[in-house]
Amino acid sequence: MEKKSFTEMTEDELLVEKDKLKKSKIFHATMIGFLAGILIFGLVGWGLSEEKRLGFFIPMVIPMVIIYRLVKNPKVNKDLEEALKERRLN
Repeated sequence: MEKKSFTEMTEDELLVEKDKLKKSKIFHATMIGFLAGILIFGLVGWGLSEEKRLGFFIPMVIPMVIIYRLVKNPKVNKDLEEALKERRLN
């Protein structure tokens, strides 16, 4: 099944996509907060430790990369928001 573009969707389909977008934004915000907490906890732990090893920062790159990918706003979300504004379904 091919996905329709947002301009071809009915209002009910757009409202379903809007709900999915809202849930996705909440999930992304939760994941960013969780990963940022891991990152901060790790950095504080490194700062308070007696031995300062630079190899410790290698695992800290993983949460930073995941946060970057979550923050990067995909074009699909912008297209959906524009379609919702055009039809005044905000």
